[in-house]
Amino acid sequence: MTTTPLLAQPIIAAKRDGQALTTAQIDAFVAGLVSGAWSEGQAAALAMAVCCRGMQAAETVALTRAMTHSGHVLDWRGEGFDGPVLDKHSTGGVGDKVSLMLAPIVAEAGAAAGVIVPMVSGRGLGHTGGTLDKLEALAGYTVNPPRETFVRTLREAGCAIVGASDALAPADRRLYAIRDVTATVESVPLITASILSKKLAAGLSSLVLDVKAGSGALMATLPAARALARSLVDVAGGAGLPARAIVTDMGRVLGRAAGNALEVREAVDFLVGRDGGAREPRLLELTLALAAHLLQLGGVTTDAGAARRAAEAALAGGGAAERFARMVAGLGGPRDVLDPKFAWAQAPVQREVPAPQGGWVRRVDVRALGYAIVALGGGRRQAGERIDPRVGLTGVAWPGLQVVAGAPLAWVHAADTAAAEAAAAAVRAAIDISDQACDSARSDGPVILEVVAPEAGAAPGAPVGESPGASSPGR
Repeated sequence: MTTTPLLAQPIIAAKRDGQALTTAQIDAFVAGLVSGAWSEGQAAALAMAVCCRGMQAAETVALTRAMTHSGHVLDWRGEGFDGPVLDKHSTGGVGDKVSLMLAPIVAEAGAAAGVIVPMVSGRGLGHTGGTLDKLEALAGYTVNPPRETFVRTLREAGCAIVGASDALAPADRRLYAIRDVTATVESVPLITASILSKKLAAGLSSLVLDVKAGSGALMATLPAARALARSLVDVAGGAGLPARAIVTDMGRVLGRAAGNALEVREAVDFLVGRDGGAREPRLLELTLALAAHLLQLGGVTTDAGAARRAAEAALAGGGAAERFARMVAGLGGPRDVLDPKFAWAQAPVQREVPAPQGGWVRRVDVRALGYAIVALGGGRRQAGERIDPRVGLTGVAWPGLQVVAGAPLAWVHAADTAAAEAAAAAVRAAIDISDQACDSARSDGPVILEVVAPEAGAAPGAPVGESPGASSPGR
């Protein structure tokens, strides 16, 4: 008996009309992504239909599993690693370079327990920066190393931040690039499947998720971020991966820099305690809190206080910085990245953006700032476009900050004068200044908003129920 192939058109039409897709239909879509049987236009059409119509929890689980098994699934036991295999993922923000510090901090803090952090990361998506793009600002750093190099780096440094290889969740690689340029980034089911398929294929034993909320996040509102966090935790649990999500604030640029080389430089300064050891407080709190959650979830210690102290010691003692340096060198990057005289890539045009008036910063449109960086060349407007690692913003003002007329709202790092002027105009438009202090615009608001854990009684591998995140964002 001959089986009729599942064609793309009726699958797209079914989701367009709000129907739940069957596992067979989802499998056909994922297989078509890998084989090329689905064209760019067809894949984009289904992504848009999912973005508009959403997915039920069972559909999201099926999509995640299909994408996970579209390629190889790693087995670290077979490589001789017997300890916890830990990782963290962020949904992305502007200035979010936490992964660069967290991976070596966790590797150092958990070394005695045999922890490894094989962090499979992504590129920029929409207005948000990508960890791989940041690391490629280091000359020679290879984000897709041969497997033997990947394994050797994990043995030597305890961590390795790389991209998904062609064999690891290849369906997500293609869909990710399509989403980046088709305004389908914010879909909760697609975000969930994209993140978890790579993490499941990476053979993890525990995962912590940083789900951002605010103007600079994919999820602009707290309810939308909460829904995504719940979707991620539930779908991960349904697939047998212990996970915890931390909802964090992205109503301001995270840290002092946004832009690829600028962020890597800030991360190195953070790890070595440069400039007198001062670290931007919110970036420090978020990094240590995520590291502590991951160490606790991974079983390195059951005590939250001990986990936090271990993360702090890994940073303060310099061990995390040394592991970062070994990771960079092991993956082909420069061996002197910790040297104070290291030659960082710098944009030829650097200028401040003066405040047009005095007052208090009432609101910052962080998403607009992210797109300003993209326009500078720090992100992609089309799939495959080259990135200028030198460009970006530093010293961006934040809500609640009091400014005087002419004081810098930010510094623009650009390739030429015209680009710098356009970015300066975008910065001025993105920052609202009021002549009166506003109680709702606080500079000392918490960076960690909520912790989303598995629901009581839910066991890893249990079926996932209806998720509040299995719909279009904000619904």
